[in-house]
Amino acid sequence: MENSFAITTTFIAYLILMMAIGVIAYQRTKNSTDYFLGGRSLGPWPAALSAGASDMSGWLLLGLPGYAYAAGIEALWLAGGLLAGTWLNWLICAKRLRTYSITTDALTLPEFLSRRFNDTSKLIQVISAFFILLFFLFYTSSGLVAGGKLFETVFGLNYSTAVTIGTICVVSYTLFGGFLAVSWTDLVQGLLMAAALMIVPIAAMEGGLGQLSSDLSNINPQLLTLWNDTKGEPLSAIAIISLVAWGLGYFGQPHILARFKAARSNKDLTTARRIAVIWTALSMVGAMLVGLVGLIYVTNSGVSIDDGEKIFMLLVNSIFHPVVAGILLAAILAAIMSTADSQLLVSSSALAEDFYKQLIKKDASSEEIVMVGRIAVVAISIVALILALTPDSSVLGLVSYAWAGFGAAFGPALILSLYWPRMNRNGALAGIVIGGVTIVVWKQLSGGWFDVYEIVPGIILSTIAIVVVSLMTAEPEKSVKAQYEKFKKQLVELD
Repeated sequence: MENSFAITTTFIAYLILMMAIGVIAYQRTKNSTDYFLGGRSLGPWPAALSAGASDMSGWLLLGLPGYAYAAGIEALWLAGGLLAGTWLNWLICAKRLRTYSITTDALTLPEFLSRRFNDTSKLIQVISAFFILLFFLFYTSSGLVAGGKLFETVFGLNYSTAVTIGTICVVSYTLFGGFLAVSWTDLVQGLLMAAALMIVPIAAMEGGLGQLSSDLSNINPQLLTLWNDTKGEPLSAIAIISLVAWGLGYFGQPHILARFKAARSNKDLTTARRIAVIWTALSMVGAMLVGLVGLIYVTNSGVSIDDGEKIFMLLVNSIFHPVVAGILLAAILAAIMSTADSQLLVSSSALAEDFYKQLIKKDASSEEIVMVGRIAVVAISIVALILALTPDSSVLGLVSYAWAGFGAAFGPALILSLYWPRMNRNGALAGIVIGGVTIVVWKQLSGGWFDVYEIVPGIILSTIAIVVVSLMTAEPEKSVKAQYEKFKKQLVELD
């Protein structure tokens, strides 16, 4: 990729804008509620687009187009599952989680689950925080690797230098601005990502690639069918279930659920849900088109590409002026940064609120928690950077089931805690542990139904564990029942 002055200037301008947003947010961050949840002041647009942008990461501009490029129309199963998961998550969880987190005065997901069941032992909070730190450490490292490769490709930098620069950029505005900086930058980044994904395939089809894109005779016909794989064999039930099941992961993602708790009002969440679903649908369609149009272009033009996930960058550089290309390529950086910053913030909140305050200093002031949170951002970033500087398959391999790990460990526990008053502390603890452990164990197995995406058995077994253990042990305490009744009344009032 040509390292043009125009592209470099565009990237620098974009980074300066993100830093400026961080400075403004810093001026509005006064306490731990502000730092970790933005003072519960997010309107529908930042709530919706922040949730979407922090969810998709570079996967939306690199991974999904690359999958569509390699698998063709089959990628619709995956995109459809994610769209359905987005809608159901907002519909089922958003208002209830926001209301109940207010009832329990909880900032983090582990803190909410602990207070929901009056867990005086703090086991739920500590174990949940452990899962969050473990998975997000490698998840964040993966994002830094992707950012480093982008900087390396665009600017021709040494890989280590590129990763370090990308890390500093993300850490800076997360460190100072906290949740507001993350959410406001995600709003900008979400709009940029969606715009890029719609502009690139349309421009490719109508512009210079139009004639090449019109010839489908050289394309493998199996790439244009929904029910067959690339070899022409029918997709198995396991394959279809595994693709669609990605949508189940949404219910347990801490960085997405945080947006629900931070919303300004329950009424805003209805508007936010519509914005989020429309944004996701447009982005999915755009990402699919990038991969499919790129497939036609590469096949008919004779251009070689060593990695299908670079198809977005290939199309951008083929048809746009360097200034426009710089803006569109910045969308990749936006996708990476919008997820990495959210993961850093959730990890720092787990370390500050769920470890430091619970195990080290229970009477820590709000200002002290914010300071610990900022120190945690730096510490976690350093560890993630070290992993990113020496990437290997074992590190990146964990990322492949981190989504499933969060979905299985927290998804069933969260949904049942919001809807089932009979659920108790023991059931919640069993569900979190069994859900997380199932993901790790199932990933090591193969053959037959063991090839199904591990989130499916993880969620099933976690749900069974919660129900069985809750029914086999004592009913929730009177205070827990009273709290649930208070929550139901608040839900009606806030709606």
